[in-house]
Amino acid sequence: MEAQLAPGTLTAFLLAGIRAIAWLLIAPPFNGRSIPGTVKALLGVAIALPMVPKLSANVPSAETWALAVSAAEQVVVGAGLGFLTAIIFAGVQAAGDLLDVFGGFSLAAAYDPLSLAGNAAVLGRFYGLTATALMFATDAHQLVIRGFTLSYDAIPLNGAFSLQRLSDLLTSGLGRLFMSAVLIAGPMVVVLFCADIGLGLLNRIAPALNPFAIGFPAKVALTLVMVGMALTLLPQAVHSIAEEATNAVLKAIGR
Repeated sequence: MEAQLAPGTLTAFLLAGIRAIAWLLIAPPFNGRSIPGTVKALLGVAIALPMVPKLSANVPSAETWALAVSAAEQVVVGAGLGFLTAIIFAGVQAAGDLLDVFGGFSLAAAYDPLSLAGNAAVLGRFYGLTATALMFATDAHQLVIRGFTLSYDAIPLNGAFSLQRLSDLLTSGLGRLFMSAVLIAGPMVVVLFCADIGLGLLNRIAPALNPFAIGFPAKVALTLVMVGMALTLLPQAVHSIAEEATNAVLKAIGR
């Protein structure tokens, strides 16, 4: 007994897999180095495989150039949607980077000039890893995947993708990135700024106390206390960002 595939099934599977893998390479939380490339490829296959029956009827012609152009389009669609998701989720790590600057943790690069700039952002990496863990713990990653899978219905394998709409959403996504960072880290930044003002006034009133000698460890301790208190609000923030990223993807595909 021989098994036969419907016409266009293999083509649909390959093109759908290309779009899914391009998206997984860029979109959080799957773009991290902790997830091996083999696992990402298997996830791409797992995402694309259920979509094959409905996509096999709308595949490009079997000509070599048509398939090459369609494969390039799938890379653009997957990478564009992934980058749109990554921009919105970057607001959480940007909030940690702000706290690194105002809390004094960015001085690690001054004490260790040979360290990479990315490794010096202590709270930035902490917030990024915590957000990734919360996405998996709260099943928010399923919401993100669901938003991406809808792109197969809105943008068929032989359909056109609106780059103008994507560029507009990416521009507005950058604004939401900074807004999310300010909303998450803004209150703590204000407290640290007030602490700097208090240390400056104390230095003017009693210079012999040398307030700035104790100011650095005091700010570090204050930052750690506020970060510990703010962690209780981070799950809600991550869930809201996941919903916002999903809505942005739906707007990009015209849903």
